[in-house]
Amino acid sequence: MADAVAEQIAALKDEDWAIREEAATMLGRLRDPRAVAPLVSVLRDGDRAVRDAATGALLSIGEPAVTTLGACLSDPVLTVQELASSVLAAIADVRVVAPLIKALKSPDWIVRMHAAKALGRIQDPESVAPLVPLLQDKVKAVREEASTALAAIGEAALSSLLDALTHTEWLVRLHAVEALGKTRSPEAVDPLLSVLFNDRDRAVREDAVRALGQIGDARAVEFLVTAMNTTGLRPLAVEALGRIGHRSAVPMLIAVIERVDQPEAARPIDGCSDQWDEEILTMGAAVRALGTIRDEAAIPSLMKALRYTVTRAEAAEALTRFGDAVIAPLLAVLTRESDENILYHVKDTLARVGWRAGRV
Repeated sequence: MADAVAEQIAALKDEDWAIREEAATMLGRLRDPRAVAPLVSVLRDGDRAVRDAATGALLSIGEPAVTTLGACLSDPVLTVQELASSVLAAIADVRVVAPLIKALKSPDWIVRMHAAKALGRIQDPESVAPLVPLLQDKVKAVREEASTALAAIGEAALSSLLDALTHTEWLVRLHAVEALGKTRSPEAVDPLLSVLFNDRDRAVREDAVRALGQIGDARAVEFLVTAMNTTGLRPLAVEALGRIGHRSAVPMLIAVIERVDQPEAARPIDGCSDQWDEEILTMGAAVRALGTIRDEAAIPSLMKALRYTVTRAEAAEALTRFGDAVIAPLLAVLTRESDENILYHVKDTLARVGWRAGRV
């Protein structure tokens, strides 16, 4: 084994790129720590295939490569930084927290992105303060990884995320809201409700609705019902109510399907015809929400939703969640319905809940 490792290390300097690539790949299979330094030197190779093979090999070697890769984060060659940070994002070792935090200020957005991802996996509270500024990074991928990392760190990041809800930059507020939703912390409910009704940016308010749905706290239900009266928030609020899954929302969700509380005007959806507006999306979200909550009081309304082309498939899917309770009303439809498309969905739903023709 030792001879094989030495042989492949020597082959990393071969003039033929294919041989160098094969050598790096083989060293990854051998996983010998002695190959770490030679493989790191290959991260500067002029051939991309060789560099990729070296990166994969270092990832396979894992923990023994961590400290050497951490030093690479300050390498003058940005490509080396990128490749090293990508491996460290996967290994996520606490020993390189300091160089990863320093890498958050790299001029290379790929390095910043991988560093944020690694710190999120390591979950060291010391990285919270350095991560927060990345919520306003000019690159979306970096902002998203910073948000995900702060959410993963959890309780230690909560105070900083709540403070960010009042930041002057809307992007910071937006990604703070997203992170708070991912934390699913009950402490975030009241601050997010304040954002929902007071933030001046529509995108931030929309994300506050999504975040409240992710957290799933029933305290938000009555406020989300109120938000249903706001154009732009209506389908999102209904979807959030479904995620929370509290039965107190059922009457309002039924009202959406029955069209008894339909707004006078619904916002058209960008890129769609005039016939496809926000209310159609809201109805579909209400059907899905009722299927999630599974309150049998919703069955008659979901049966009616089978008659609408835009909600038929979703209503059939929602009805399958109720099991035996939908068999009798669906059989009644079979006896009086002539529309082949409706009949198809009714029969499919019956089959999915376990009914078979001729079975008592």
